[in-house]
Amino acid sequence: MEILRREFIYIWYYFSIQLEQVFFYWALGMVIGSAISVFGKGKIHGAFQTLGRKKLGVLGLIPASLLGIASPLCMYGTIPIAASFSQKGMKDDMLAAFMMSSILLNPQLLITSGILGPEAVTVRFLSAFLVGIGAGLCVRFFYRDRSYFNFTGFSERKSRDTDPNPAMRFLKNLGRNIRATAPWFLAGVLLSALFQRYVPAEDFARLFGEQEGFGVLLAATIGVPLYACGGGTVPLLQQWLASGMSMGSAAAFMITGPATKITNLGALKIVLGAKRFGLYLLYVIATSLVIGLAMDRVL
Repeated sequence: MEILRREFIYIWYYFSIQLEQVFFYWALGMVIGSAISVFGKGKIHGAFQTLGRKKLGVLGLIPASLLGIASPLCMYGTIPIAASFSQKGMKDDMLAAFMMSSILLNPQLLITSGILGPEAVTVRFLSAFLVGIGAGLCVRFFYRDRSYFNFTGFSERKSRDTDPNPAMRFLKNLGRNIRATAPWFLAGVLLSALFQRYVPAEDFARLFGEQEGFGVLLAATIGVPLYACGGGTVPLLQQWLASGMSMGSAAAFMITGPATKITNLGALKIVLGAKRFGLYLLYVIATSLVIGLAMDRVL
């Protein structure tokens, strides 16, 4: 009994320290994410719709990917919006760039990732941006004369931010945001505390830092089953980087994790179909390895 009590004290100590370090970034991400969702979402999606009417060619994939990152919606919110854009004539390559980068990153997650440091935030942003553009290029050149998406049955959902009072709209959105992410965030802090207590830093560094290619491959692999919520993995990533994980391994995890999150996969399977869904998974794995290895070479 004394051993259990002592272990609880150790874990609580690590938990409280980690929570103190990351809480500000999580809370700031909640506030800014809700503000963008309530007051900026329409403008972002309006800009994307305007972009589709311009004949920019392949260069249009650049702003499409950037607008995907700026969009605050999760994948279940993005797909109905994309379906609406498709019905209005938006090309599949633009939709692919927008949706891919939106899966990987949003303003809330970008701000919460600030605890990882400017280098990791830059890597996360560039990875989402480049993977989004790459997805658009693949659809543009390999599905030039064929439809890539099947949005049958999807329609744009009604906004839940309908309160006539702007302040109440924001507060209600913030409340939903907190309820949806807080359990995963606290679970991530707890996992980080358990990691600090029971996983030797030198062993972790040997796996994810010193063995360059293997570390990237392993990080890309564990991103598939472990990733549940972006904010929940940030405390883990912070501890992993402090324990010796290379930036390339972190980049691979930050790509495969959100791209293969189970809720995202369920929605994507519907709009892509079995064959294109398989191609999507291959693309995610390939780009995570390429970007991860490249980051380890550069940084």
